[in-house]
Amino acid sequence: MTDIEIVSSVKSNLIEDVAKKIGINDIDLYGKYKCKINSFKKQKDGKIILVTATSPTPYGEGKTTVAIGLLDALCKKENAILALREPSLGPVFGVKGGACGGGKSQVVPMEDINLHFTGDFHAITSANNLLCAAIDNEIKQGNKLHIKEVLFHRTIDINDRELKNIKLLSGRSESFNITAASEMMAILCLSKDINDLKKRLNKIIIGLDEDNKFIYAKNLNVVGSLCVLLKDAIKPNLVQTLENNPVIIHGGPFANIAHGCSSLISLNTCKSLCDYVVTEAGFGSDCGAIKYYDLLCRDNDLVPDVTVLVTSIRALKHSGLDNLIAHINILRKLNLNFLVCLNKFQNDNENDIEEIKNLCKKENIPFTITSSYIDGGSGAKDLASKVIKMSDNKKVYKELYSLEDSIEIKISSIIKDIYEAKEIIYSNSSKEMLEIINDNNLSNLPICIAKTQYSISDDKDKLGYPRDFIVTVNKISIAAGAGFIIVYLNNILTMPGLSKDANYKKIDYRDNQVIGLS
Repeated sequence: MTDIEIVSSVKSNLIEDVAKKIGINDIDLYGKYKCKINSFKKQKDGKIILVTATSPTPYGEGKTTVAIGLLDALCKKENAILALREPSLGPVFGVKGGACGGGKSQVVPMEDINLHFTGDFHAITSANNLLCAAIDNEIKQGNKLHIKEVLFHRTIDINDRELKNIKLLSGRSESFNITAASEMMAILCLSKDINDLKKRLNKIIIGLDEDNKFIYAKNLNVVGSLCVLLKDAIKPNLVQTLENNPVIIHGGPFANIAHGCSSLISLNTCKSLCDYVVTEAGFGSDCGAIKYYDLLCRDNDLVPDVTVLVTSIRALKHSGLDNLIAHINILRKLNLNFLVCLNKFQNDNENDIEEIKNLCKKENIPFTITSSYIDGGSGAKDLASKVIKMSDNKKVYKELYSLEDSIEIKISSIIKDIYEAKEIIYSNSSKEMLEIINDNNLSNLPICIAKTQYSISDDKDKLGYPRDFIVTVNKISIAAGAGFIIVYLNNILTMPGLSKDANYKKIDYRDNQVIGLS
């Protein structure tokens, strides 16, 4: 059966019952099977299980499916909740498809989650573009703020390559970001509460004045309106798995061009309500996992007790077996408590499985196999048992750098120490922005690397375990509201395009049913 046929064959519980199961009574219903969480009482201080992966193929390797299967397996004997990101319409209609898992390890209602869900993405997009309109209105109405250069750009939640660079009526060039890569998304995901959200909105840098001093959103008197647009979006969303276990889905930043983790609010909510929190960091450990540890764990009690490194035969056939070693070494450098989990596909060869198992044995890394796609929670029993056992031996995470280090040292600690590049080349424009950031006394922020997800390097064609490569820092920007400096490597884009065989060609609505969505 297809994913959507499997979903149709399973009966979901009313979302009120799912909420009550974890001690939540104050909710806003969005139909029968999804809701917003308004408030709750802290009951627990759960352990965190972070799911990451080796370098992906363009179609993904089942990291979300494994995370869902792990939750369902844990819930057979423990109190657990899963925290996931919301899907972006870009991949849904592009190449990768939705982000609700697959087979018997899915979250539902799948169609709603993959499409408009509870409107969070639309609220973020609207707030972002209202701020852009306010910037242009300030310039039109006399430019009392003396904006010389605009540094905040429009966004849309669709892959649309024509919006990478356009001309506005004023003659100024504009470049759209996809919503998942916007600073507005990062702000919502990193805010502790509505008051923190408002503080962060005030700190958004909108441009430069004639003296190269930063101008902030607070100077436009627009933050109150932005907050009104985001007041419901900041509330986490509750849904369920096919096995009726609780899942909080909130925020949707990409892990290659943004920080790629579930919202801080969703993680804190889960941690307060259960014994085990399962969450996922996007793409490989060089993308989402690094950013989870480096950005979310600073000043937040969210260091994972166990990290699960997911891989598949298909991924390692594509990237090479040494890609697994590369990601093992990354997690070792972070001093993490982790294991390798092989996401098993039906046509996997037993010799290939044995090769991976032997590699993990040689590297002295715990190893397990899951079949969550086929078997649901029962296919992740061994993974769940190992995670519970390992969670009693949490290691102390060592931060990659001090915030007081120079921006160049912080960048080097990621690119040279973690990725193992031999040299970093800075473009002239990135050097200029470094100088501006330093002159504006904002150099004490952490780093968010934007790069290809397909390689540990900045070149998508350098597969496996690249060594002694040169990395180009093409551009640097500052997201002061989000609280980090973004470093763009090589030719990475923040507005993806659609492929020749895009998913939108396969999706339809017939006989009151969505088809082709996965």
